[in-house]
This record gives sequence, structure tokens and C-alpha cells, in this order.
Amino acid sequence: MATAPQRDSHPDPLDGWSLPAWTYSDPDFYAAEMARIFRPSWQVVCHDSDIPAAGDWHSIDYCGESVIVVRGTDRTVRAFTNVCRHRGSRLVDGAAGCAKKLVCPYHAWTYELDGRLSGVPDSASYPTLDKGKAGLIPVGLEQWRGFWFVRLEDDGGPSVAAMMAPYEAMVEPYRFEELGALGRVTLRPRDVNWKNVGDNYSDGLHIPVAHPGLTRLFGKSYGVEAEDRVDRMWGDLADRPSANWSERLYQRLLPPVPHLPQANQRHWLYFKLWPNVAFDIYPDQIDFMQWLPTGPTSCLIREISYVLPDARREMKAARYLNWRINRQVNAEDTALITRVQQGMQSQSFQMGPLSDKEVCLKHFCARMRAIIPEARLEQAPAAGWSRA
Repeated sequence: MATAPQRDSHPDPLDGWSLPAWTYSDPDFYAAEMARIFRPSWQVVCHDSDIPAAGDWHSIDYCGESVIVVRGTDRTVRAFTNVCRHRGSRLVDGAAGCAKKLVCPYHAWTYELDGRLSGVPDSASYPTLDKGKAGLIPVGLEQWRGFWFVRLEDDGGPSVAAMMAPYEAMVEPYRFEELGALGRVTLRPRDVNWKNVGDNYSDGLHIPVAHPGLTRLFGKSYGVEAEDRVDRMWGDLADRPSANWSERLYQRLLPPVPHLPQANQRHWLYFKLWPNVAFDIYPDQIDFMQWLPTGPTSCLIREISYVLPDARREMKAARYLNWRINRQVNAEDTALITRVQQGMQSQSFQMGPLSDKEVCLKHFCARMRAIIPEARLEQAPAAGWSRA
């Protein structure tokens, strides 16, 4: 089922159309997206359990910035740009680590975990230096149900909690705050525009066409709906055993989860938060995934799984089988989005019509046009328009 889009007395004539193809490869449009969409958007970095001790940090790179989320000696979690205030050097490398202090590898400027500049070799030789004003640059930070989010700029947009407010009761039984990582963050580069990943994630029409495994698992139960800044997708495991051994074993071995309501025991649930963060919620595990733009026609998929403690052999098997099932789904999706990105390079394609069932894509396109009005144009404006 799908939620019908809101109707008003003056509908947008583009309501039934996709974004134009040029917006999926144009350098100016990409620049506008970085400034107007990604710098003010919330990006998930890690879970609270990933940084349990003082000095533990995780990083994320996007929009030409590197941001670190670090726990201080006072147990407070803070976020900073990963940039020394002396010559702009990166302070730390990698996805995660632990440090008593943040020491620049270039000239050994030293910062406390709360961002204060505490050490400068030969500090008397810097006549213009004011240590009190040269601490690390803070970044907006929010914790939602145990997950830490950052944003580079505050444009007055809603918090993560506000975006997810319509679904809090739905998420609450999964005990997000108690999760722990299963493995490490993985990074998967893709030669497609970031929007193609998101469009595909929230698209329910392709499930029976291109995902035979999910179709075997869900039957006709797959549904989609769109709130203002959140898409929800869902499906229930069918009782009929799948012909595929991984899917059949998952159906059979997935054990009851005591803290979940009966309706959630065999329910797969997906949320996409504006513009590019997703949570895949299963009875056996929780994944987050985000697709970070790296160029007009490239992006990086960043993801990791989290679980609650459960030593049952059936649960361990179910988690492995879940991974096998979704590895195949990911391979199918990669092929699909690659074909779309390639096809959009054709001069014969400008915009595509949207079904009334494509409610998530309709909401996404409307928001993109509101933020970047040039997205209403079938053809790209003259080069340089994003800097005007």
C-alpha cells in the first residue's frame, strides 16, 4: 500500500515528474546541493556504544570536510572539524581511534578533548596567537536514540528527533539505545549520483521486478509511505518457505525476540531520513546506511550493523543469513542504479513520469525543487549559475 500525496487547489505541474536528468551529473547542481542540502543536513556518525571511553572518537568525511565526534574526560560528547587552527592540517586519520589529547602531526599543536588549545611549541614566537580563541571549531551535534548525528550548518531545519517524531512509538520497542556494533563501518564507492541511490532505496515499484529474493520473502506485503522528511518502507516475512536456501533458513531459524511485539517478530522496517540517511530495522539487527556525495556522478555508501546481545545459535545464524540475503539485494541494486546513471547521460532523456504510487520520490522531488529552483528546468542553465 502507499499513502496518497497531499492535494491542493493549485497543484505543481511538475508534481507528476521526476527531476531532470541533468541534475544527476551537473557540476553546478552538485555545488548547490553541497551548500543548500548537505551542509545543513544531519549526518549519522556512530552509536554511543562506539565511543564508550574518554578519548574515543569516530570521524566522517563529506562536503570537503572531516568531522570528528569525541568523548571528553568529562564524559561529554562533542563534535569538531578535524582541522588544526595553525596551518589547517588534519589532526587524526582513519575512521575511529582513541587519544588522550588531539595532537597535530605537523607542528604538534595540542588540543584537549573538549577542543581547547592547550599546547603550542615556542608559543612566544606567535605574536598574533590568542589560545583562548584558537580552539577546535565545533560542529552541530545531536543524539537520537543512541546514535550521534552532526551537521555543518544550522539553517533552522528540524532535529532528527523532530523528523522521526511520527515514528517514535514504532521504533521504541527495538531498544536502539542498547545496541552495539556488529563489525566495522564499511565504505563502498559507487559511480552514480547520490540521488540515484536514494531514489532506488525508497522505490517500491522495482521490488517485484528486480528483487526476486525480497519478493519471495515478502509476497505482496511490501509497502511505502512518505512523511515530510522521512520515508518508510516495510514488509512481513511470508509463511510459505522460499525456494532459495538462505531465505528459507532465515525464515525457519529466525528466533522469537522477547522484547518485540508479536507484529514485529517477522517484520522488516526501513526508514530514510532526509536527505541521505537510512535505518534498516530487522528483528535480528539494525543497520544504518548513508550515501555521501563525492562528485556529480559518484558517491560513497557508508554502513554498519548493530545488534543487541544474544548468544543463541539461531540468532547468530539468522544474522549471517540476513547478511547473505541483503548482499544479493545490494548487488541487484548496484546494477540497477548503474544502468540508470548511464541512461541519464543520453540526450534523449530529460524527465520521467511518476506513478501515484511513487509517493516517496514525489516528496523528494518536490523538496529538491523548493530548495534548488533550477531543478524545475528541463535543461541545465549556463555553466556557473551556482556561483551567481
